[in-house]
Amino acid sequence: MKVLIQSAKILDSRSPFHKKIRNVVIQNGRITDIGEKNYQADKVIKAEGMLLSPGWFDLGTYVGDPGFEHKEDLESVARAAMAGGFTEIAVLPNTQPVIQTKNDVTYLTSGNSNRLLQVHALAAVTRNNKGEELTEMIDLHQAGAMGFTDGLKTIWNTDIFLKALQYLQQFNGVLIDHPEDIWLNMFGQMHEGVQSTRLGLKGMPRLAEEIAIHRNLDLLQYAGGRLHIARLSSARSVNLIRSAKKKLPVTCDIAAYQPLLDDSLLAGFDTNYKVNPPLREKRDNDALIRGLEDGTIDIICSGHLPQDVESKNVEFDHAEPGIINLQTMGANLVALAELVKWEVLIEKISVAPRKVLGLEIPTIDVDAKANLTLFDPERTWEFDEKCNFSKSVNSPWYGKPIKGKVVAVFNNSRQRIDD
Repeated sequence: MKVLIQSAKILDSRSPFHKKIRNVVIQNGRITDIGEKNYQADKVIKAEGMLLSPGWFDLGTYVGDPGFEHKEDLESVARAAMAGGFTEIAVLPNTQPVIQTKNDVTYLTSGNSNRLLQVHALAAVTRNNKGEELTEMIDLHQAGAMGFTDGLKTIWNTDIFLKALQYLQQFNGVLIDHPEDIWLNMFGQMHEGVQSTRLGLKGMPRLAEEIAIHRNLDLLQYAGGRLHIARLSSARSVNLIRSAKKKLPVTCDIAAYQPLLDDSLLAGFDTNYKVNPPLREKRDNDALIRGLEDGTIDIICSGHLPQDVESKNVEFDHAEPGIINLQTMGANLVALAELVKWEVLIEKISVAPRKVLGLEIPTIDVDAKANLTLFDPERTWEFDEKCNFSKSVNSPWYGKPIKGKVVAVFNNSRQRIDD
């Protein structure tokens, strides 16, 4: 089928059509024409006011498959990701069993040839994510693992962290770490501050993140290699990365919701606002915005972490952390776009994640593969049971009207168009 995207604004810094409004024709998985002509097509998408970019990529999606399929499985995450604008995702290894063997990697990626959404495996650094024994990272790399991480768990063992950096240099692999001092954060429920004191909840200090980042950077300087630090949340963390980037090969990301929400929202003990790292204070959020603007923060990810009702509909201190955010990512971007330019945001959700993992970066040009996301930043819709494709509902935006909707995605000679 020939599809015409009519009058979309192209945002792709690698494209000769960057920031231009053009008609784009897609046929047989490729972009066949770009111009101002009235092209003929089987399907016409009137895209005035919409943004056309390389397909969005989520670095660090949590999928409960295998083992926790009641929270999310590969089928449900694919539907949610495509509806949210993603054409590729890299999934965390915190499953049961942990993604730590060739067969585990193959289980996640074997269906890629037959689906629009491409699933990439991030394999475990340590066996069972316990931080005690390294996995066979070279074998996992050869099986198709695109990065190495203990996912939602920090690599707390300093010797393991050091050896991982050294081993990964054999194939220029990237080590991804969630920075957290687990002892400082033990039993923590939210950001440590005035609000946690008022609510009588054990706090998670900024220091727990910052100590871990400082350690990681020192080890990177000592051992060499490539390091990506996931889910920054504090102002000092941003400053540490900003300084380190002048001399070290380090990249980092934030969850899209992190600079938009703060710890005041926990006053009602709504467990949908319980996340790790926790929502912090406005000054931290302001620092994250500055980090996005000046390039310190390389990537924006969804932070998608589904939890079943039994994990959230309990007392606050017993609730599991996490927000589902694949389908509401666009709404997050609309809010961020009030503070950061759209072209900067698009770069951080399409180009930068692929660059970190060493993947092909799609571009919008004639005869290029069609790996595209079409987004309407003005469309308002309600995120509810009618359109939620995740198996979970743990979202602070669930049942509420939000602004920003994905209209279509194209990849792997397939398309999903929201009529």
